[in-house]
Amino acid sequence: MDNLNLQLTSQLIPSSVLKLLWVLFLSFLIGLEREEHRTETGRYAFGGVRTYPLIGLVGYSLAFLSNGQGLPLAVGFFAIASLMALSYWHKLQTSTEAGLTSEIASLATYLVGALVHLGHFWEASALVVSSLILLELKSALENLATRFSPEDILTFTQFLLLTIVILPILPNQDFGEFQINPFKTWLVVVAISTVSYASFLLQRVVKGKGGILLVALLGGAYSSTVTTIALAKHSVKTHSPHRYAGAILVAAGMMYLRAALLVSLFNPSLGKILVLPMGGLAIASVTGGGLWSMRSIAVQPSESAQRRKVQNPLELKAALAFAALFLVIVILTHYALQFLGQAGVYTLAGIMGIADVDPFIMGITQSASQLASLRVGATAILIATASNNVAKGLYVLSFGDRKTGKQSLVLLSTLSLLSIILTFFIR
Repeated sequence: MDNLNLQLTSQLIPSSVLKLLWVLFLSFLIGLEREEHRTETGRYAFGGVRTYPLIGLVGYSLAFLSNGQGLPLAVGFFAIASLMALSYWHKLQTSTEAGLTSEIASLATYLVGALVHLGHFWEASALVVSSLILLELKSALENLATRFSPEDILTFTQFLLLTIVILPILPNQDFGEFQINPFKTWLVVVAISTVSYASFLLQRVVKGKGGILLVALLGGAYSSTVTTIALAKHSVKTHSPHRYAGAILVAAGMMYLRAALLVSLFNPSLGKILVLPMGGLAIASVTGGGLWSMRSIAVQPSESAQRRKVQNPLELKAALAFAALFLVIVILTHYALQFLGQAGVYTLAGIMGIADVDPFIMGITQSASQLASLRVGATAILIATASNNVAKGLYVLSFGDRKTGKQSLVLLSTLSLLSIILTFFIR
């Protein structure tokens, strides 16, 4: 039925007429937006609801007369650009605030006419819609720019360096006795960095908003250890042990969600084994931590606690250090299995969990083929998380308020015990 309607339409209305109407419609949309802008500001601005459709028709006509040849279209583009240069010069002479938005929109309108004649309807429509979005969101985009510092832009640049510059050029093949794959190794770094960077951005967006539990949720997704130490130090300044101990338990719960996500991405078979125990531990920790935190009757923590400075998770040195540690763990796991068997892997899990649990977990996902069964890998990961929780409890006891430290050690040790118990039920 749709094809029949299209055929009838093409028979009743010539394609050239449809193209002209489409050029006029798209160009009119840009002209309408620019006319509204000129009316609101009251200052000189190039063009409006008549000028932009005319520019679109010029682009269409040149494409038609030149049969789509590039040189005539380029000459027409240069002619329109010259007129835009005169318009901009006039702005500079008459106003202290001179922007190029209208002039650039005019060049885009010229291209719309040429694209429609050449049959690129989707490209022309996408160009106009994108232009309208950018033009209408001027205030929002300018406000967004003021919210990001040069350090934030540098952080985003580093993220792009890690993901779209370094990763694609690495060879995707195994090398040496330990079957080290540079691409997969860096992909692990990218995955960890992406999760941390997403949490980093959320923390920047909501800084100063929400309570300590929101800090724990977002910080735990970023790094539960870093968040635990930060909360422990802030607990010294307040007298709210239940609130801080509960928040620290919530951050630990987010560690399980983070780990389950990463394991599922890099080793789905291992992820299927761990998704239920880790999901259960995460739910229990977040729920229990929230309830424990609500027992406190103390006042809300100071703004300085909620607006703590979040460190850049994407420093190149940190990424290289993580990659090196990941490779070391892969090698240690290989030798632990070769000489000590499962007991060696479990011992290594307990030791590595004291420091940073992420490299060990990711190392197990890549070394799973060497294990006697996936159950060994799942058990090792739960042991590492249990060890990490005990270590965090000791950190709080060392850096935090004494009552907060005692409560956190008990809560995190209980969580560790649950992790160990669950290892006996893994199939």
